[in-house]
Amino acid sequence: MAPKIGVYICHCGSNIAGIVDCSKVSDFARALPNVAVARDYKYMCSDPGQNLIKDDIKKLGLNRVVVASCSPRMHEPTFRRACQDAGLNQYLFEMANIREQCSWVHTDKEMATEKAKALVAAAVKRVALHEPLETKEVSMNANTLVIGGGVAGIQAALEIADSGHKVYLLEKDASIGGHMAMFDKTFPTLDCAACILTPKMTTVGQHRNIELLANSEITELSGYVGNFKAKIKKKARYIDMVKCTGCGRCSELCPTSIPNEFDCGLGKRKAIYIPSPYAVPNKAIIDAKNCRHLKGKAEGKADVCRLCQKGIPNRNQPGCEAEAIDFNQQDEIVEIEIGNIIVATGFQQFDPTKIYQLGYGRLNNVFTGLEFERLTNASGPTNGKVLLKDGSEPKAVAILHCIGSRDTNYHKYCSRVCCMYSLKFAHLLREKLPDTAVYQLYIDMRCAGSGYEEFYERLQEEGVNFIRGKAGEVTDLTETPEEKGKLVVMVEDTLVRRKRRLPVDMVILSCALEPRPDTEQLARILTLSRKADGFLLEKHPKLDPVATTTDGIYIVGACQSPKDIPDTVAQASAAAARVLALISKGKVEIEAAIAYIDEDKCAGCKICIDMCPYKAISFDEVKKVCRVNEALCKGCGTCVAACPAGAIKGRHFTTEEIMAEIEGVMA
Repeated sequence: MAPKIGVYICHCGSNIAGIVDCSKVSDFARALPNVAVARDYKYMCSDPGQNLIKDDIKKLGLNRVVVASCSPRMHEPTFRRACQDAGLNQYLFEMANIREQCSWVHTDKEMATEKAKALVAAAVKRVALHEPLETKEVSMNANTLVIGGGVAGIQAALEIADSGHKVYLLEKDASIGGHMAMFDKTFPTLDCAACILTPKMTTVGQHRNIELLANSEITELSGYVGNFKAKIKKKARYIDMVKCTGCGRCSELCPTSIPNEFDCGLGKRKAIYIPSPYAVPNKAIIDAKNCRHLKGKAEGKADVCRLCQKGIPNRNQPGCEAEAIDFNQQDEIVEIEIGNIIVATGFQQFDPTKIYQLGYGRLNNVFTGLEFERLTNASGPTNGKVLLKDGSEPKAVAILHCIGSRDTNYHKYCSRVCCMYSLKFAHLLREKLPDTAVYQLYIDMRCAGSGYEEFYERLQEEGVNFIRGKAGEVTDLTETPEEKGKLVVMVEDTLVRRKRRLPVDMVILSCALEPRPDTEQLARILTLSRKADGFLLEKHPKLDPVATTTDGIYIVGACQSPKDIPDTVAQASAAAARVLALISKGKVEIEAAIAYIDEDKCAGCKICIDMCPYKAISFDEVKKVCRVNEALCKGCGTCVAACPAGAIKGRHFTTEEIMAEIEGVMA
């Protein structure tokens, strides 16, 4: 059948029409070979615009459609559906981008119009060679894997589990809770973090539809949306989880004390310990690196220590009465099958030792934000008392904003939460130490959120001193008697236009949020992309902020970008809704524009296997040829370009179609 093409030029309001003469482009298109009709309209993506296409397909018998408008990534599905609704195969459609690739990047109207004509000619030339393709459907496994047990992972897991579907909640640490479990209060409402988080943690631990995999990590992922297979490494805990009662007797007997990471190293824990007062699971774990018995066992010594297990008989102190300690326990690999994955791995705090002049790690009483969280927490190393390292109370405290954020030397981005948690710290200090002077050193205050600006105004009324200026140095070199024995913060106050020296007893560094160090490894396992700043890349920053380019895998919370708790929880619920929508549908549609291999031409060199970013190609050991998994393939074309034998073709992106498009541009 001869091509009968309809061409539609979108004004996109003034986005395109402000630079491109759309009527001239439609007149040009009308004269192109095989074009039966050409129209221009203000908003082609609107219902009236789509109805133009549908009516012309039905009345004029169009068998090909070209729309020249904005990015195909944004509206190609819209116009494909319009074609389908009118009875035309969706792959007999082609889109020309005359916004991002034309009007938005040019100022010369005449040249922009000529370029738009060339892009339209290319699309018309190409669409004439399009062939109808049919999408396929695969079944959907209703199980979901949530990676990360912080507030984001907890929220997503509960949303899905409460709907009656199985969830595997994977947590790298020994307990869920993440960073929020370390906090004292949350801004701006000053809710107790533990009070609002621990009920959710407990529900997760007891939920019949949630299988909690703590102290575990994902090592391998295969399959595709609806049918993933994940290998999970369950690290040895050296504790029988069924027998352990969480009584804590073993910790009392252990002779080894080391810095407690949950308290940011400010407190101590034993080599056998329960991670936190409200840990879930509330079971002990043995730190193999510091356990005397396990270290001795690795060195070939038969019976070292084991006080936690056998006790101290001569002091009438029995060991673990539940007989839950198992020093022979080994790491275990389990394989699970899931249909969707939600990644909620969170963030890490910027290490301020990189900024030498601020004194962290070399001057006493310079703390990070997380360290101060633990100081003010009732379950922290000082039972909630704000104390200096010598045990005294500070008389003056400086809180330094934007440490590692908004800094071209470290991270250019704003970490969003630093201003607000700095204000929270000031309130806690004024509440617990009313006579203590509190200084906030800021570049500018960013309080965008419900109740955030009001909280800022409240702090101004509480007597907090605000100094607009970024601290240049923290030093213990004093110049005056009142500075003796204190830390001196040197800052330029830009409001009064003079340099100041602030003698204080404590400095709190409001550090940036940055990607976890294992983000790169996780991205490789899950075939995810990362942004320039290291965070995981979403499919679209505005229209699809929780999805990724890998179907069936979603990202939520601070692994995608810095964000506060309300935004994190909202994003987790959004991802859960996306997963539940797929589960309720029961099947998932697979893209038809994918690669295929001509087995007669395939030499079995396996180059395509190594090149495929989606792990969609495998090798048939019997036939000695490569094969494409249609459910995994995204039609990126990498294998097509790499195949030395020309055995791989890309549907909807054939050599003939691409060459025709080039000829159209060059004509």
